[in-house]
Amino acid sequence: MAGTVLAAQMYTVREFTQTPADVAASLKKVKALGYDAMQVSAFGDISPRELKDLADGEGLEICATHTSYERMRDETQAVIDEHLLWGCRYPAIGGLPQNYREGGGDGYRRFAHEASEVARKLAAAGLTFGYHNHSFELERFGDRTGLQILFEESDPEVFQLEIDTYWIQHGGGDPAAWIRKAAGRADLVHVKDMTMRGREQLYAEVGEGNLNWPAILDACTAAGTRWYIVEQDTCQRDPFESLGISLRNLKAMGLE
Repeated sequence: MAGTVLAAQMYTVREFTQTPADVAASLKKVKALGYDAMQVSAFGDISPRELKDLADGEGLEICATHTSYERMRDETQAVIDEHLLWGCRYPAIGGLPQNYREGGGDGYRRFAHEASEVARKLAAAGLTFGYHNHSFELERFGDRTGLQILFEESDPEVFQLEIDTYWIQHGGGDPAAWIRKAAGRADLVHVKDMTMRGREQLYAEVGEGNLNWPAILDACTAAGTRWYIVEQDTCQRDPFESLGISLRNLKAMGLE
């Protein structure tokens, strides 16, 4: 691991990573902001080798990715090979595939079991499967939310949650409580803030919104979180500037 626990989720700057030249320029900017690690997500067409060379050239560790569940399931060896090339342990999916969502609670249960099988294959190669939540997983199906079903029905040895603080709050949950619940299974946390404009919920730079960061960061420490990944889906200013503000605020909170 790099000498940092902070990483930039490159989805934040996805409009600037659609060609290899754009990726190169964006990695340079992210490094200049002070990041030493990143999560790869929503890049345009670029070969795994070229991406590794660009990341190595900037001194950026690829700590995690967002990789489609279909690729993990159907192209498992290729996904393994890419992540081993990058020295990246954590492939995660961005959310529940639509065909499972349509099945309600049974769909969540089916995914938990089927994805655990895929996760075991990744684990055999030294990789750790992650599931990134939004807020729709907090819909209730009987006495459990979808996220509870995923957590409780999946294999705890190989299936981790990539808790997204904004989306847990958006769904009426408690981000700190969910991180604590997932202790030992929350190596990755998406740190993302929420603010209000009238009655409208907006994404905010970390520390500029209303989330309870002392509680969240304490929960991360208790849960054994390894990577605090800064993400902002929509920015009210230049997204690189937003990534920089979040980084400065997190460092002021004691993270490095």
